[in-house]
Amino acid sequence: MTPTVVEFDEVADDRYGGKAAGLAELRRLGLDVPRGFVIADASDDLVVVDLSRWFDRMADADATPVAVRSSAAGEDGEDHSFAGQYDTVLGVDSAERFVDAVRTCVASVDSGRAASYRAEPASTAASTATVGTVAGTTAADTATDTSPTPMHLVVQQMVDARAAGVVFTADPTSGRRDLMVIDAVAGLGEALVDGSASPDHLILDSGGGVAVREYDDDEGVLSPEEIAAIRSGALRAQQHWGRPIDLEWAIDRAGRLWWLQARPITTLPADLGEMDSPLAGEDHVYTRCNIGEMMPGAFCPLTASVSGFAIDYAMQAIQVVARAQASYDQPWLQVGYFSGHMFLNLTEGTALSSGIVGNSLEQFSTSICGRVVEELVPKPPKPFLRRLGNTIRLSSHALSAGPAIRRLEGQIAAWRVPTSEDPRLVMEQLEAGVEQYCDVTLTHVRSSSRAAVAANILESVLMKQAVKAGRSEDSGRTDAARLMAGASEVESAVMLEQLDSVVRAIAADPPAAEGFLAADPGDAVTTLRASTSAAGERLRGFLARHGHRGYRELCMRDASWAEDPEGLGAMMQVMVRSAQVSPERIGSAADAGVDEPGSPVIRLLARFAQEGARGREETKAKMALMAHALKRGYRHLGEVLAAAGRLPDADLVFFFDRAELARIVGAGDTEGAGEIGDLVRSALKRREALAFQDVLEFPDVSVGRPVPLIARPPREAAGGEIIGRPASRGSVEGVVRVARSIVDAREVQPGEILVAPVTDVGWTPYFTVIAALVTDIGSSVSHGAVVAREYGLPCVVNTLVATQTLRTGDRVRVDGDRGVVTRLDQS
Repeated sequence: MTPTVVEFDEVADDRYGGKAAGLAELRRLGLDVPRGFVIADASDDLVVVDLSRWFDRMADADATPVAVRSSAAGEDGEDHSFAGQYDTVLGVDSAERFVDAVRTCVASVDSGRAASYRAEPASTAASTATVGTVAGTTAADTATDTSPTPMHLVVQQMVDARAAGVVFTADPTSGRRDLMVIDAVAGLGEALVDGSASPDHLILDSGGGVAVREYDDDEGVLSPEEIAAIRSGALRAQQHWGRPIDLEWAIDRAGRLWWLQARPITTLPADLGEMDSPLAGEDHVYTRCNIGEMMPGAFCPLTASVSGFAIDYAMQAIQVVARAQASYDQPWLQVGYFSGHMFLNLTEGTALSSGIVGNSLEQFSTSICGRVVEELVPKPPKPFLRRLGNTIRLSSHALSAGPAIRRLEGQIAAWRVPTSEDPRLVMEQLEAGVEQYCDVTLTHVRSSSRAAVAANILESVLMKQAVKAGRSEDSGRTDAARLMAGASEVESAVMLEQLDSVVRAIAADPPAAEGFLAADPGDAVTTLRASTSAAGERLRGFLARHGHRGYRELCMRDASWAEDPEGLGAMMQVMVRSAQVSPERIGSAADAGVDEPGSPVIRLLARFAQEGARGREETKAKMALMAHALKRGYRHLGEVLAAAGRLPDADLVFFFDRAELARIVGAGDTEGAGEIGDLVRSALKRREALAFQDVLEFPDVSVGRPVPLIARPPREAAGGEIIGRPASRGSVEGVVRVARSIVDAREVQPGEILVAPVTDVGWTPYFTVIAALVTDIGSSVSHGAVVAREYGLPCVVNTLVATQTLRTGDRVRVDGDRGVVTRLDQS
């Protein structure tokens, strides 16, 4: 075909490339686009074409100089951007230069960089082919053509730009679709594209406010009105395309906003909030506190649909017992799942505090969040007699948990991990297992309620005594934390004692220790587990009792210690090095130094609190055991579905919820292929999104849908003090090790102060190595606080920002009596 001119208004699809299609759509939206046209099929022989006449039509319209840009097939599409792969020529102001510009752009289609870009990596192609097969297509349908593509060119009037830049209607770095990103430079936008200028960088929140502002100079390039105009146009484009868009723009000397390009953002994962649970109420208050300790980080959708569902069920059941709600409601009333993270609904919990005696809204919010939550609106208190009756019902339910606790082990053992190759039968067994998991979780919540009641009463009494004696409430909290230490046979402490005995046995044999430390962590554990040595025997005993435990143990996807020799080995190597440096453990339950209180009432309350902590840890271990059985079952289901060709790999099973899995299992071999293909593609994007979700951080309290933080200001008082809550007594100075994940903790050195967002049972082996613990969230009865007290470690919780404010290498003083961390020297 001979190259021809196509007007923008004649472009109805992407046959002339994504750039031409985008400009045509922008014009149809009524947005200002510089005048121009498309040279179609410019890759043919241009010698026979009088290019100068096409330039003259722009010159005659006083629309010069012009820009000549590629619009090749596939460029600026949904899968590839081809950014920078083809040439662009700006400032063309004569017919001769126009001819050269056209030929330059046409020649770039055959360039080595463009050919290399078109050659999709084999791993990506294989993945695409697998999904295509599941969806009913073949690998041939998804193969990538590496041959040169037809080249079309966009010719447009240049904008005499005062400012230019790009706007993303979603943040391409974080994957967040509630943010908009604007980069702007003075003059032409080419300086932004080629990296020769440092742009103003603006991040807008969902309401259009500027949340982050980074200027190259003291003054920004854009006025507030111009920012608003860019946002408005970008939102119109996004709504039109129905997906996040990347747009180029320019503002001329007269202040007019022009749109130069529109294309899909090709690097985004799935919407981070795609699987969000419904809000229980627009004004409901949600928090990551408390549940963030049990379930830290972001979780796959299946974990939310199993563990999150079970926790919500159990908490609703407690509400029903206390007559705070009439009956079990739909899921996601007490718990919420947003952007991959689990939240507690404080508003629903206030129905409980307003309906029983002795538990005010202030006490309730403090027990969960470590502070009085001002955002909470108290519900009207019920009549006293009704509250008294509800209190008796709830207390009886909590205190009578003993028989249910004793039944747990047999109850869990009775459920068998599925082994059938029939996916329908496997799914039926798993659904029955989820029902049982709900019952096990309810028993744990009953046990936890018993522990919380005793701890709250003890703390309340001692705080009042402290104030009466002229001391601060914090000193009363410190007294309570001291008295809650010393409980014997706490499951997490026993677990740590047993693992510590394995480590000591290794360290006592220098050649064995040297070999253990030199080996790959996974190989070290595998070899030791098979050995006949004392350490090997102790390791087998440890795994027999505690192998189902681990980091994020309620996650259906994360492996337990017994199934993760690499993770367990890395942790044990840190402990062995510490044992070599310090033969005596830094702290233990035996040397916690618990003082006997004088008052019989206080002594009785302390004993109840200790027993409550012991019961809570025991039932938490049983809950983890049931979760461990279920995760093995779902892993088997994934293997069955992958073998049947319904999933590209077994791991993908964790990125559906239970209802979606039921559809995949129940779909026929042919009639359900299309639906399965759509679900699989969504699950693949969700798996990609999990890493983006995992780095999100949230305020400790949110009203309505929790929105991730964009930038959290440090909560550091004058003098370098970070204020938290005292959780375990003592004061120590040392060097900080910030560990935002269990993997980061592998670098901890003996005697360092561990600073973490939160710690669950998977972190506790490091407690034999560290000198103190500081966490962003938590309370005096949280897991980390309980174990820290058992090991005599100073502990400060609920600092909110310690991991953001402190850096590895800082020297600090941790005062567990006052709940204060003081920075002494910065790294």
